[in-house]
Amino acid sequence: MTDNIGAPGTDMSRREFAKAAAGTTGFMALSGCQAAPAEESGVTVSEVESQGGATAAQTTNPADLPKTSPPQVVNVDEQGNQVTLSSVPSYHEVHPLENMGGPVDLPATWAFQADDREPSVPGPILRTTEGEDMEVTLDNTDGKRPHTVHFHGQRKTWENDGVPTTTGITVPPGEKHTYEIPANVPGTHLYHCHYQTHRHIDMGMYGFLRVDPKGYEEADQELFMTMKEWDNDLNKQMAGMDVSYSPRQRDPNVFTINGKSAPRTLHPEDGSPVIVEQGDTVRIHFANNGYMMHPMHTHNHRFEVVEKDGSVVPEAARYKQDVLNIAPAERKTIEFEADADPGIYLMHCHKVFHAMNGNSYPGGMVGAIVYRDAMDSDIFSQLMEYAGYEG
Repeated sequence: MTDNIGAPGTDMSRREFAKAAAGTTGFMALSGCQAAPAEESGVTVSEVESQGGATAAQTTNPADLPKTSPPQVVNVDEQGNQVTLSSVPSYHEVHPLENMGGPVDLPATWAFQADDREPSVPGPILRTTEGEDMEVTLDNTDGKRPHTVHFHGQRKTWENDGVPTTTGITVPPGEKHTYEIPANVPGTHLYHCHYQTHRHIDMGMYGFLRVDPKGYEEADQELFMTMKEWDNDLNKQMAGMDVSYSPRQRDPNVFTINGKSAPRTLHPEDGSPVIVEQGDTVRIHFANNGYMMHPMHTHNHRFEVVEKDGSVVPEAARYKQDVLNIAPAERKTIEFEADADPGIYLMHCHKVFHAMNGNSYPGGMVGAIVYRDAMDSDIFSQLMEYAGYEG
């Protein structure tokens, strides 16, 4: 259990939240380019696909895997500019309850873990400062398949690009490798495994990299959110279930914000509600780690885009809007003032089928902006029950 409440980056304590959330409860519906690697049994992915599933030797019982945790912010500066990443086979609950089309899960993921923290999907948020040089060690000594780490945005040497096809550097099982990543392009970026990229990202190997510019001043609420769509047949196949999956015929059926689908997105510890006070300045760093466009819409709040892919948007080019289209791998930072009538306002992908869990609407890629003044309402208590928050 974490003491951090809300989306990664907020600092509301569990005790404060539980006090504010007290009220009646009820029920309410919210309107690498290389050959495929050998897997743990020695059978290649292509062989698995030709068999239509996984072999018995590969079968993984999700109950035997560790559960993922919400992504944590890792201040790399405070760790002597060093961090170790590893990949941990894990079970990922997207929405564990039976309401709103649940339960929804990814029965097998390859979650990134930072140092001795818990594995998470998305991976940990690596945060550093412009001008600092990071040493990122990919520890694959306990791994079962090759991996790499590729960082977007930073200008680095060729050997540190993390692409096995062009650098010749892959980190096989039983080995580790240290990447030297300079923090020379401030802004919000991302990282991911670049070995069999189409498969390893879809198994959960991606995360945020945040490089704060020198003299950076955080907003009242500084939040990180990544959107991702999934075809969980891949995750089922890697868990040993008898399903067929082809990346060429990928058919997404799970849609997440920070790895969760509504109503779990509203869970204050497991999800990413944006909890605000009246008058707060809110800054949200968005990244799209999927392969589809996601137009994110904020209810009752108009924002400005202040950064894109590590570049500051000049003030003369900013304008108020309430829909933000985010392309695959694109990063955008928005800023707005929490100046609406205190209440609960949705924030969701406006491709409406992305706001579903299976055939159940609403669900999926739906979050909310929650004013603390509204947290003692009956409706908020109902939403917390729906999200599975026990206080």
